[in-house]
Amino acid sequence: MPIHWYPGHMNKASHEMKSVLKDVDLIIELLDARLPFSSQNPTIKELSTTKPCIKVLSKSDLADPALTRDWQAHFEQEESVKTLATNLDIKHKAESVLHLCQKLSPKTLRSTRTMIAMITGIPNVGKSTLINALAGRKVAKTGNEPAITKGQQRIKINEEVTLLDTPGILWPKIHNENSGYRLAISGAIKDTAMNVEDVAFYLSGYLLKQYPECVNQLLDTKTLPNDDLALLEALGRKRGCLRRGGQVDLEKVSSVLVNEFRTGKLGRISLETPRMIPAEEAQVEQLKEEKKRRDELRKAKRKKK
Repeated sequence: MPIHWYPGHMNKASHEMKSVLKDVDLIIELLDARLPFSSQNPTIKELSTTKPCIKVLSKSDLADPALTRDWQAHFEQEESVKTLATNLDIKHKAESVLHLCQKLSPKTLRSTRTMIAMITGIPNVGKSTLINALAGRKVAKTGNEPAITKGQQRIKINEEVTLLDTPGILWPKIHNENSGYRLAISGAIKDTAMNVEDVAFYLSGYLLKQYPECVNQLLDTKTLPNDDLALLEALGRKRGCLRRGGQVDLEKVSSVLVNEFRTGKLGRISLETPRMIPAEEAQVEQLKEEKKRRDELRKAKRKKK
């Protein structure tokens, strides 16, 4: 599933992050609590292996609370990782983030100089909102449009902590097809980058399997639709998303379903669990191996010619 949206500033930002990492003492990574694995940028993951890390699970008020706790326990299996679940009204949690920064900072640093904490995250996950809360003033732009921040900036929070703000970045190729759909459902990827009907079909199938009670409530029925198409058609008729002649407008109802997920109208829903990921990663590796074999066969055929 190709995603044709990787603005040039994201590629530049990835290189800049690598170049300044040696000066960074700690990483604050914002994740979407509804998709903590898929919103974890592999580039950032590689960068943060040698640094203490605070994973802030943003939008947790929209996520399944039981699964959010599962993800926190999963991440905190690593000794250098601490987690904090919050929503976008993060002012009441700003002090907790600063406390964790001080707790994870190297002991040799605490009395010698200001700590530099790099704050990272994919687009539209609430990074600028967190920065403004930590600073106690508006120093970063906020909005629902992905990729607002275009370059790095340093923000002095107090005498002990300086934030290094970085643009929200995605990665050029998403190998896990499921992650691609989840990112699109959440709004991390611009809506023009993917067909909204494909995104809604994925979401419909997931809801039928993992949150059937949500579907019943959504359609005001006790009988579940047979499949994802039947769900969208039933919702389209219920919401009046019809074309001339009474045919359901799939594009319109798809937008309705995706937007209601994003705003929380469907309820507190998470799109992945820690238990789902190993099988997905194994499938990704298998596909990579198959592609590698195909490439090798093509090269061998060229040589014979």
